[in-house]
This record gives sequence, structure tokens and C-alpha cells, in this order.
Amino acid sequence: QVQLVESGGGLVQAGGSLRLSCAASGRTLSSYLRGWFRQAPGKEREFVAVINWRSGLADYSDSVKDRFTISRDNAENTVYLQMNSLKPDETALYYCAVAGVGDYRLPSTYISWGQGTQVTVSS
Repeated sequence: QVQLVESGGGLVQAGGSLRLSCAASGRTLSSYLRGWFRQAPGKEREFVAVINWRSGLADYSDSVKDRFTISRDNAENTVYLQMNSLKPDETALYYCAVAGVGDYRLPSTYISWGQGTQVTVSS
């Protein structure tokens, strides 16, 4: 079964940047969609970004559209999330995931998840 491992989280001041990585191993899935979600304590898991692994086309939530960039490295089977101009309310556990069939903005569409990497943005 496919395994996903996130890395790159940490502490950053408001206005700063972080680059998250998600490395995949194990079973190769047919789905072309790989996504990033985040979840803060007491809140629902929130869609952040998604990328078509084959084409590189991407989509984002409106709240991050001008500041975040999702990308992939096909050779290393890794997806990245470059986060710029971070805000304190974006403090959360960030997850990468592989999508099944459905609306890619919904967590229930995703069939495989990593453990998450913590991002903390201080004011």
C-alpha cells in the first residue's frame, strides 16, 4: 500500500516562508491528483492545493491562491508546497494525500494520507 511522508514544517514568523515536501513510496496509484490539506485544533480539515501529477496543472483555495505554489518532482515521486507570506491563522497540521474519484476539495475524496507536518506561524 502507498505510504506518504510529509516534511519541512516548523516555526516561522508571520510573513515568512516554508517549503513542505511529501514523498510517496510503495504501491503506484493510478490517480493523477495529489493534494495538500491543513487542520487546526478544533477546526475541520481544509483544502489547500491540488496538482495533476501527469500534467502539472494545479488549483488552490482562494485564501492561499496568491501566496502558495504546489509542484512535483516526477523522478523522486515527491510533491511540494511552497508557502509564502504566512499568517498566524494558518498555523495547522499540514497533510498530503492521494485522491480517488470525486470533488478534490473534499477530504472524503482522498484515499491515502500522510501523518502530517506541523506548521506554526508566530505573530
